[in-house]
Amino acid sequence: MRYAETGWAMLAVALLLAIGARAQDRPDAARTSHLNRILEAGTLRVGTTGDFPPMTSRDPDTKSYVGYDIDAAGELARDLGVTPTFVPADWKTLINGIVADKYDIVMSGVSMSLERAKVAGFTQPYLEFSTVPVLRRKNTERFRSWADIDQKGVTVATTLGTVFDAQAREFFKTAALKQVEAPAAGYQEVLSGRADVTITSNIDAAALVKRYPELAIATVDRPRARRPASFLVAQNDQVWLNYLNNWITVKRMLGFFDDLEKKWLYAGN
Repeated sequence: MRYAETGWAMLAVALLLAIGARAQDRPDAARTSHLNRILEAGTLRVGTTGDFPPMTSRDPDTKSYVGYDIDAAGELARDLGVTPTFVPADWKTLINGIVADKYDIVMSGVSMSLERAKVAGFTQPYLEFSTVPVLRRKNTERFRSWADIDQKGVTVATTLGTVFDAQAREFFKTAALKQVEAPAAGYQEVLSGRADVTITSNIDAAALVKRYPELAIATVDRPRARRPASFLVAQNDQVWLNYLNNWITVKRMLGFFDDLEKKWLYAGN
């Protein structure tokens, strides 16, 4: 991978570790930080839901986690010189788990929001979530912009009650909208030819085109409903948050996140 081949990669990691290596000699905030506790315990506790591929998923047989954020967690643990421990979490209690100190960090494809930021801390964004169109690969030349989709004779399918169902009504004023009820999904209508396009998150879209080679993400002029993805931490631990922000900056410069995107989000599209 490109980041591992960079000459100063080892120096960059050493500098990151130096931030916390002597935390016991620093003021109380550093000594009580998750960073110091992680280094002393030799374990990084990672909260993850395991139900958001390709960001995080759990094999029902082996119970092991895989995904974009799981790889990121492994890399973070290696740079800290500790072992990652994955703590099962669910979406409803992610914030409660952070507040109750059940894990040191949540790495589960979490969208940053101002409402969540009232009670928890967010790192700088490492990825962008957005809404994109998904269609049959053979139609990629036909739909190259949002305007191409919003035309008479075009059918856009969504699952009733989802955020994308509401977005479709906002985005498309001319195209025909087709709502299907769960457990049916909009992409199934596209696969069957009963619809031309569906819309979903760029993350879900990446998983779909891997699973169904006949599907593709439309190369539209721009994504919509853009929102940042960040790692979730305790709101009152600025030392740990500083380290993580530095880590994201270094890893982005070294190409680590580019490699993760190629591996998990865009391979085969």
